[in-house]
Amino acid sequence: MRTRGMAMRMRKAALLAAAATIAVVSIGLPAAPALAQAKPQATAAPLPNGICPDGSAPRPGAEPCPPAAEGQGGADAYGGAVYLPDLLIDLFPFTPVPPAAPPATAGGDPNGGSGGGQDAGPGGAGGGAPSPFAGLPPVLPPRAIAGAFVPDEVLVTVDGGAAEVGAIAADFGLEIRSQRVSALLGATVVRFGIPDGRAVATVLAQLETDGRTRRRAPNHVYTLQQAAGIANYAFERIALDPRFADGAGVAVAVIDTALDADHPALAGAVAESHDFMPGVAVNDRDHATSVAGLIAGAGPFRGVAPGARIFHARAFEGGRSTMDIIIEAVDWAAEQDVRIVNMSFVGPKNEMLELACRAARARDMVLVAAAGNNGPGAPWGYPAAYDGVIAVTATDANDRLMPQANRGAYVFVAAPGVDMVAPVGGGTDLVTGTSFAAAIVSGAIANLVNVKPGVSAEWIEANLAATAGDLGKKGRDSDFGYGLLDYRGLADAK
Repeated sequence: MRTRGMAMRMRKAALLAAAATIAVVSIGLPAAPALAQAKPQATAAPLPNGICPDGSAPRPGAEPCPPAAEGQGGADAYGGAVYLPDLLIDLFPFTPVPPAAPPATAGGDPNGGSGGGQDAGPGGAGGGAPSPFAGLPPVLPPRAIAGAFVPDEVLVTVDGGAAEVGAIAADFGLEIRSQRVSALLGATVVRFGIPDGRAVATVLAQLETDGRTRRRAPNHVYTLQQAAGIANYAFERIALDPRFADGAGVAVAVIDTALDADHPALAGAVAESHDFMPGVAVNDRDHATSVAGLIAGAGPFRGVAPGARIFHARAFEGGRSTMDIIIEAVDWAAEQDVRIVNMSFVGPKNEMLELACRAARARDMVLVAAAGNNGPGAPWGYPAAYDGVIAVTATDANDRLMPQANRGAYVFVAAPGVDMVAPVGGGTDLVTGTSFAAAIVSGAIANLVNVKPGVSAEWIEANLAATAGDLGKKGRDSDFGYGLLDYRGLADAK
């Protein structure tokens, strides 16, 4: 009995010791903001710029920084959004660098120059001296940013005009690289440059509670969705008789690369073209030529909706663009009163682009986008994954899914997009990608609008889903969405 009692006491002591060890380890880890119930009044470490989170300087010989104010930070203080703890700002590079010269307006600026000659804001002058604005503390902890973005720019919407924008630039040590009024966003969209090396996440945090700004976002990067690259089998697979393919007079915006306006496939098809990257040399015309040709190609290069009027927005070069350019192109498309917008590109989720798409849909514009070519494990592709945007994936001549296609619950419908003959600059080629599947859907909708001009965007979306030929798992799935586009079923829908 004594031996058994000693063993029990030893086991109890071991359990108590283990519990104490666990408690010590737990206290040493920061609680996840969304799960924290109470915050200990611990001192905070200075941020990488040497300033405490509350904006004060560390006190020599005292605690590193005063405790955070009750309720500051965390999910509960900011409407359920999860923010990075202050200490994790170290994940973002913060090495002050000399301000760069304004980008040249010809030669390689992916954003099309420095904003049409607008004066740069304070802090944009040359020289290697540290910016006087480098000590600005973040008002809120920086957010984690998903997706590629321009490393020294932020986009901001402002209700005021040039004077308000200039004051914000002066207060936060930013350059004004461009500004314009967006009809879809109902505000001035400003592209601010960060001249002193602060991280994008830090500047967004600093701007967060400034009442003069409405929305703040990174200037995300978007890429065209062309994969590696028979007669065009699209007509057969989507049940569209080429003899009755006709999109006459239907306005379709194509936001893409430059195109070959002299290509026979596009003879008379381009109603208007606008260059949103005037300072960047044109080297790429193939992608937009293929997309526009698949939609509205004529003669031997017959597209799905010959006769459609293409409103072409050049917004990409080298397969890349930025969100400020894309929003401007969507705004332009809305001003042209187009019915369909083809967006054969993919990038990260961005609130401003989402609002622009929502406003365009509210005008009864039909938005069609490529689902993405980044593989089954890739994040969702935007703008395709926004509500009110028709996300298109690509299938081959045997209705098999393109292996490189994105998967996800946002995928809406499938269309031919693998090894299709399409016009390119100076000729034709085989093309593959969800870009081209999106073009097939845009063309089919242009045909439908020509036949049934009164149908709404909501009707089109609902009946695309109802008439699609089921592929893969029964019902809607993350590979094919509702299934393969069936134009005959769509045109016959009541």
